[in-house]
Amino acid sequence: MQTVSKSQAAEAVKVARIRAGLTWRELAALVAKPTVWTVSALLGQHPISAEDADIIGKALGLDPAVIAALEMQPTRGSGTAVRADPTVYRFYEALDVYAPAIKELIHEEFGDGIMSAINFKVEVSRREDPTGDRVVVTFDGKFLDYRW
Repeated sequence: MQTVSKSQAAEAVKVARIRAGLTWRELAALVAKPTVWTVSALLGQHPISAEDADIIGKALGLDPAVIAALEMQPTRGSGTAVRADPTVYRFYEALDVYAPAIKELIHEEFGDGIMSAINFKVEVSRREDPTGDRVVVTFDGKFLDYRW
């Protein structure tokens, strides 16, 4: 069997999803996982179980090498080239501007510690607004206090 990288698998999934006429939410429902986590996993940021990889593979008609790549442990994060994408760049911009304030508020509210990005959930939703629909992104991370 040929081998496929996580990034090659991600590209194959994106093409196959469109070809199959399925939404990301529908794929997440097939494996009974949160939508944002599922999309992130299928884009190469998380390994998925063999069972879930098989379900996605069948739904999208993926090659066995792509299915195997979905199960591999990833190298998380992305290169700087991704920052050129306007949507991704805006998240970097928002965090550049607001992360110091968020950090201060976390310390004020919770004490000395951090928000986990491992014990973490993220949701994306749409909220109607008379000035134009709003994108609502909710980060939900467990607070981890620093202990000596």
